[in-house]
Amino acid sequence: MVFADLLRFTTRSASSHRLRSALTALGIGIGVTAVVLLTSIGEGLHQYVLAQFTQFGTNIIGINPGRSTTFGAATGIFGSVRPLTIDDAEALKRVPFVINTVPVVQGTASVEGGGRERKTNISGVGSEMPVAFSFRVALGEFLPPDDPRAPRPLAVLGAKVRSELFGERNPLGEMIRVGGERYRVIGVMESKGQVLGFDLDDAVYIPAARALELYNRASLFEIDVLYDKAASADEVVRGIERMIIARHGGLDVTITTQQQMLEVLGSVLDVVTFAVAALGGISLLVGGVGIFTIMTIAVRERTAEIGLLRAVGAGRGQVRSIFLGESMLLAGLGGAGGLVAGMLIVAVLGIAIPALPIGFSPPYALAAEVIAVLIGLIAGVLPAQRAAGLDPVEALRTE
Repeated sequence: MVFADLLRFTTRSASSHRLRSALTALGIGIGVTAVVLLTSIGEGLHQYVLAQFTQFGTNIIGINPGRSTTFGAATGIFGSVRPLTIDDAEALKRVPFVINTVPVVQGTASVEGGGRERKTNISGVGSEMPVAFSFRVALGEFLPPDDPRAPRPLAVLGAKVRSELFGERNPLGEMIRVGGERYRVIGVMESKGQVLGFDLDDAVYIPAARALELYNRASLFEIDVLYDKAASADEVVRGIERMIIARHGGLDVTITTQQQMLEVLGSVLDVVTFAVAALGGISLLVGGVGIFTIMTIAVRERTAEIGLLRAVGAGRGQVRSIFLGESMLLAGLGGAGGLVAGMLIVAVLGIAIPALPIGFSPPYALAAEVIAVLIGLIAGVLPAQRAAGLDPVEALRTE
């Protein structure tokens, strides 16, 4: 029996029981649809999170005090951690390929202004912060390049803070109190919305040195280094390490490139996508059980047919191939239908709910179809073996 005859025979066998074949294929189709839908949501989430991070630029290196890894040596003078200071941020500007640095101090404090008071995020930063993180000033200007060690008490409001303290009134030139200290408002930031649950508009920006005094801290929370996009991140990191070692007597900081952060984040999101695909794969297993059940019933119903095939010369291997081909055909057709249904659902969701992060993932869709066919093959093995093992004479008597 050539392949064309086998395909024709299995197709006719499946079409002779249309309802049963359709219901069997439906189980696999639902499983593939579930995989496509869940992985599309996972892929959409992946793209959304990475887009949220890369909107601030990819040529940024973060420097935090203290090492993120420890070694077996005893602590002592070599284990001490010096604070990151404003002077460190200024010194790092001399590293090759560094465009600018942004000292960062984070915290919360009470802010009073316009006859109102609220608690909000306070970001102590340098004057280059909007350039480094692609922020824009909607009104007025950002913090000027004052002496970084003794800056003037100036403040820039986030869009939400401006709205809640001053409403639609122009706040430029107004005095506010941040943690009890008086600051003059010189600007309002353009709205940036939320990033991973953090409201970027609910913030007040003041000079980093003033924030250190406000929180009575000796060390910056972080120094962000903006470097030339044409330069190698590894080369810039080596220059930063040499500068830190020269100033601190050792490498007592953690240096993280944007690429490293995106790789870690991407690997975590890949695991999430794989996990949701595995959940959808459970439906494929259920569909496989359905194929096994139907093929087992088919062997019983077609015992006489099997005996006739054997009587006219069909071998055990050919009988086995017929039933395996039929189970794979049902799984393949069901999987193809599931792919089409899944893509349609993804397209409809993308149009109906534009805010929903969803993106079709071809590799997972193709894998779902291949796994569906494999499940059909595996589910048909035992029924096919049973059909091939029937005695021709006894099978003919079954009628």
